[in-house]
Amino acid sequence: MITAHCSLDLLGSVAALCVCDLSPAQCDVNCCCDPDCSSVDFSVFSACSVPVVTGDSQFCSQKAVIYSLNFTANPPQRVFKLVEQISPSIFCIHITNYKPALSFINPEVPDENNFDTLMKTSDGFTLNAESDISFTTKLDIPTTAKYKYGVPLQTSDSFLRFPSSLTSSLCTDNNPAAFLVNQAVRCTRKINLEQCEEIEALSMAFYSSPEILRTPDSRTKVPITVQSVLIQSLNKTLTRREDTEVLQPALVNAGHFHLCMNVVLEVKYSLTYTDRGEVTKADLSFLLGTVSSVVVPLQQKFEIHFLQENTKPVPLSGNPGYVVGLPLAAGFQPHKTGALPCRLVAQKVKNLLWGQGFPDYVAPFGNSQAQDVLDWVPIHFITQSFNRKHSVLQDSCQLPGALVIEVKWTKYGSLLNPQAKIVNVTANLISSSFPEASSGNERTILISTAVTFVDVSAPAEAGFRAPPAINARLPFNFFFPFV
Repeated sequence: MITAHCSLDLLGSVAALCVCDLSPAQCDVNCCCDPDCSSVDFSVFSACSVPVVTGDSQFCSQKAVIYSLNFTANPPQRVFKLVEQISPSIFCIHITNYKPALSFINPEVPDENNFDTLMKTSDGFTLNAESDISFTTKLDIPTTAKYKYGVPLQTSDSFLRFPSSLTSSLCTDNNPAAFLVNQAVRCTRKINLEQCEEIEALSMAFYSSPEILRTPDSRTKVPITVQSVLIQSLNKTLTRREDTEVLQPALVNAGHFHLCMNVVLEVKYSLTYTDRGEVTKADLSFLLGTVSSVVVPLQQKFEIHFLQENTKPVPLSGNPGYVVGLPLAAGFQPHKTGALPCRLVAQKVKNLLWGQGFPDYVAPFGNSQAQDVLDWVPIHFITQSFNRKHSVLQDSCQLPGALVIEVKWTKYGSLLNPQAKIVNVTANLISSSFPEASSGNERTILISTAVTFVDVSAPAEAGFRAPPAINARLPFNFFFPFV
């Protein structure tokens, strides 16, 4: 048993804890662990309001302090006993290896000494948390991939091949077709006419059999549909086939000559896409011909065009010459001017300063939950206008010039381990008057954004109880008959 007559100086241990010590530098009645209490105060105590003080109950073994009063001594004394309690739970903490976890992280306030260091360590982040109560199913949905400009179009086995000439005029079949990249190329292919039936690049199936993935790494496949097949004879006449059946190259003997029929001469891809980066349709047109040993090596032409969904191409009246009965293509050139109305410029500058999706609330703490909207701090929006000397003119234009955001924060919690808490956020949009520029003249407007953090923490003050007041009333006729 340990007997003490002075204040406890065991900071960091359970003996330094005192939950009933509410008044600094003043003794609290019946608070046996209050270090400000003396033997004179103990003489008026009736009992200990908090007889047992323990540490964290999650530990398997924890220290506890038992307080009591010895009224037999003169003057009365405070007695406390330091014991060790064993937790009966099988799920308990045996030892704490990471000591900083016992307290919060102290906020580091930027100053002129550590500002550069904090700027280097901060890489920024985006918080886009949703409520884990109403949107639990939504959070499990992965982000859908999409094609971007220049990304190779994927197929079920590899990528969509678009033959082209690289270092020479010869055709290279391993060149991938890129999304939204319109191309038209010609290349030469050296072939052995007697083996034309075995060369894949001469067959329609080589270009029509692949299936394009709707999006990268998607399970949805978009088949390539043959829309038209033109047959070119040896004398260059064209015949359109009524069906779009896939034909195979065929070697034919014509006397002393060998001919290869149904050889692919031209390939035209027409791919339809959406604004979400998805391929929804793939059309294909062929020009087939008959090749003899006279035209070897063979020249082929490949084209690919992308058309956005729900848009119509410009109608043509011939290709290239006009066709009788079709309308004459005509148009007009709109009046070009670099001048913009003041209202339009003001709206564009305002949208540039606010950005996309400017928030309405700010989380008070770094771990605030999105569903606790009432705990979040609303942003106060202020609009200020400053008139210059020339603003009296009727042709002046009011334009936003700066966005100033002020964040007020305070130190919240225990004095030993305070935490940074945001208490107020103000967004101030400042506008100024500018004279409208005359036609043909340009004006440069400087816009700026600024963020300031203001520490509004109040200094800690000792709290004292109010002095007792006598609430007593004298009888109505107490001073009778003098009054």
